[in-house]
This record gives sequence, structure tokens and C-alpha cells, in this order.
Amino acid sequence: VQLVESGGGLVQPGGSLRLSCVASGFTFRGYDVRWYRQAPGKERELVAAIANTGGSTNYADSVKGRFTISRDNAKNTVYLQMNSLKSEDTANYLCNARWTYYDYWGQGTQVTVSS
Repeated sequence: VQLVESGGGLVQPGGSLRLSCVASGFTFRGYDVRWYRQAPGKERELVAAIANTGGSTNYADSVKGRFTISRDNAKNTVYLQMNSLKSEDTANYLCNARWTYYDYWGQGTQVTVSS
């Protein structure tokens, strides 16, 4: 079982990034997926969530209108499109897949927003 995030990096304020989370080793299409983020010294924060079918999404108030979560079950991948990035978006972004008591996490990808 593995979740591998990618797409992070250094970006200027106002810029965009697209994160990817690729799953393997389990039936990905059956799992709801969430993106979390954690900045140094802060608690982990739920950023966005998508249901297993992709028919339902939810966002933290702090990212609504700027971030979009989507998934391609044929590719076992969830994406997080991040636009209009702000310095406060700087964090390690982690992917989480969950179904009943099955709960898998990736290692995260670092996003740094700075001029």
C-alpha cells in the first residue's frame, strides 16, 4: 500500500501549483481522499476532500475559490490544483485515503510560497 505525493515546490505569491497523489496496492476507487497540510509549529489542517466517486468535494474556508480537488480513478490519482497562492499556504501537503477503518497516508510534498 502506497500513496505518493508530488508537485510541490517553491512558488511566488499569486502563483499556481498542481499536486498529485498516486495510489497503489489497494482499491483506490473505493476510498474517499483528503488533502491535509501541516506547517512547522502548527496543527495538521484539512484542506480539501473528495468522495470516492468524485461526486462530492469539500474545502477549508481558507482555500475556497482558490484550490480545486479532483480525481482520476482510472489513474489511481487525486489532484489538488492550487491557484492564487499565498505565503500562509506554505506547508507540507499530505494525501490521505480512507475507507471504513482503512486509513492510508503519504509522506507529503512541500509547498513554499515566497518572493
